[in-house]
Amino acid sequence: MKSSIVLGLGFGDEGKGVVTDWLCRQAQRPLVVRFSGGHQAGHTVVDGAGRSHVFSNFGAGTLAGAATFWSSYCTFHPVGVANEHRALVDLGLAPVLYVAGLAAVTTPYDLLYNRVLEANQRHGSCGLGFGATVARHAGPHKLHVMDLFDDFVLEQKLGSVAAYYRQLGVSFAEEVLEQQLEDFYRAVDYCRTAIHCTCGRAHFKNAADHYDSLIFEGSQGLLLDQEFGYFPHVTRAHVSSRNALEMIREYGLPEPQVFYVTRAYQTRHGNGPLTLEHLAPQLHPTPYETNVHNPWQGEQRRSLLDLNQLRYALSADAQYAAGLARQLVVTCLDQLDGPWWVSDDDRRTTLDTVSELAHRLGGHWQNCYGNYGQAGNLVAG
Repeated sequence: MKSSIVLGLGFGDEGKGVVTDWLCRQAQRPLVVRFSGGHQAGHTVVDGAGRSHVFSNFGAGTLAGAATFWSSYCTFHPVGVANEHRALVDLGLAPVLYVAGLAAVTTPYDLLYNRVLEANQRHGSCGLGFGATVARHAGPHKLHVMDLFDDFVLEQKLGSVAAYYRQLGVSFAEEVLEQQLEDFYRAVDYCRTAIHCTCGRAHFKNAADHYDSLIFEGSQGLLLDQEFGYFPHVTRAHVSSRNALEMIREYGLPEPQVFYVTRAYQTRHGNGPLTLEHLAPQLHPTPYETNVHNPWQGEQRRSLLDLNQLRYALSADAQYAAGLARQLVVTCLDQLDGPWWVSDDDRRTTLDTVSELAHRLGGHWQNCYGNYGQAGNLVAG
């Protein structure tokens, strides 16, 4: 059995789903482990048969037949899980989702509060309640996945969540809240039979008997990490290798290799700093882009790839992963219209290969890969 960690070097949307899918297809019995963020992730995969899906509540290896383990580092959104499970079944799949019982549950109260905050503050949130859930769970007003399986426990815990927001002086439109709660309860009923509630220690005790490859699929990007990103435009999560390595060491799993992923250009969806935004990359239109305008993040923003930002992201993750085997992956190379322009120490230059990028970034790289389109293999070089 081997372990891999997939991380984004930017602000998310780097292509982590493509890499996760590719790794799963190299294995016979893969398991995808989500170890950061939650349901606000959106990882697009297109398989060889032309099936396409944006993964938020299931691992991006699902089209490749991989089961998913949803760790307690992640938030769990019953409505999102139920909707995505149905969508995957409609694609002809039988998705398997193991969920840690101590994962924090996102409620309608969290979601609506998040949208109120984002409308006022514009920190770049997706408006899906992730940050609000994490903040609430830092105190006593908790709702765990394990609580969803008992009606009495659920009612008591959900009442505590409602009281928490009343104490904050927050009120919600009654009709909107009622509809959200109705959807929530319906989704909880669905999830009671659609997921497997477990714990990490039990699930990974004999992992080698069940899996030959563990793929730890990251969320967002290192420049959004709550330790290293540019506050307040950060996510409330450790999206570095930190959580994955804690799990690997706690459960005695194999030492991992780390796949660091970036697009051939910078991108950011939501407010916050983006270097070189005055230097737009020259790109072909692509039918694969799923990061479209929404009320909370606006339009996707793009600029030339900034090697200084990549070096900073790598140095941030090295605080946890120094000494591990590193792989570099560059996606969206098919979108480039003309030479591959980047910025290195504030000087514009062109690159010919991913290996040349790796050389400029410094350090030892075990392998370098390029990706051309959402579907297909990673190409060495």
